[in-house]
Order: sequence, then structure tokens, then C-alpha cells
Amino acid sequence: MVTAFILMNVERPRLTSIAEDLLKIDGIAEVYSVAGPFDIVAIARVKEHEQLSDLVTRHVAALEGIVDTETLIAFRAFSKKDLGLLWEIGVD
Repeated sequence: MVTAFILMNVERPRLTSIAEDLLKIDGIAEVYSVAGPFDIVAIARVKEHEQLSDLVTRHVAALEGIVDTETLIAFRAFSKKDLGLLWEIGVD
């Protein structure tokens, strides 16, 4: 599994609608509005890097109102929870 954090700057009036649109995209597991240099962070989980490329370039960046994106790919997860188990049973 490939996990990535997609950091986005968006047009402010569209923040809520963009967050809702992001959740409709297959591969987007969670979306957060955040404080700091970015407006939204989406967590993507896909099986292969090629799927991540398609997800970011064809689906996320194509949404109207997204000004720019920066994607961070996770190498290893450190958690108190078994994230692999959560992914397999579909719990967000």
C-alpha cells in the first residue's frame, strides 16, 4: 500500500465543497482543513505508485478551485493502531 499526504491551497470560498469533492475520489481516505501554509490535507491510500500519480494529476489537481498541490509520499507508518488492518476492513 502507498500512503501519501496531498497538501493543497484552495480558493477560500470553495474550501468545504472541495473537501467534499475530494472524499468522492477513490483512493482518498481522509480530508482535513488545516492551519498553516496549506488549506487542506488529503490522505491518499492506493496499492501502487502509478495509481497515486493518476489520483493526483487526473483527479485531485483537476478539481476547480485547487490553486496548487504538494504531495508527500510516506515511507513507513508509525502508529499505536494496526493501520494495515484498518485499511483492509475499510475503517477510516
